Amino acid sequence: MKKFMILAALTVLFSVTASAQKYALVDMEYILKNIPQYEMASVQLDQVSQRWQKEVEAVSKEAETLYKNYQSDMVFLTDEQKKTKEAEVVAKEKEAAELQAKYFGPNGELYKKRQSLMEPIQNDIYEAIKKVADERGYQVIFDRASSAGIIFASPRIDVSNEVLEKLGYSKE
Repeated sequence: MKKFMILAALTVLFSVTASAQKYALVDMEYILKNIPQYEMASVQLDQVSQRWQKEVEAVSKEAETLYKNYQSDMVFLTDEQKKTKEAEVVAKEKEAAELQAKYFGPNGELYKKRQSLMEPIQNDIYEAIKKVADERGYQVIFDRASSAGIIFASPRIDVSNEVLEKLGYSKE
């Protein structure tokens, strides 16, 4: 009898906690596609990235040209001239690598640019999601775009359009 009472109490407890949780989904890709500021920031990042990539490639090409010239002239150079040419090639290769790291490294210019352009947008989206969660009583809101574990979700629990409305972008 005692085991039955404990089992019944646990069953009631689990059913109360399970039904008390409300959750919803958002589709971050959908939300971001519908924010013009995000699209403009993406285009700007692409342009800057391409410009910097061309700059890095130009320096790398200079290093490659120096190396080819060194190889073709090597038989005519003295040992001292060879060392000088080798040092020039190494310096140019090092310059290309440093430029690559400066622009595209973990804390490079592209990372900083992305942070300055995207972080305010992401913060606004987070605040809008938080408002929707508070107003509708959701404990959890999942991102359907980044969750590979979601196989199917009812469109009724998708609050992406509500988030867009909170951000000032209405979608039908």
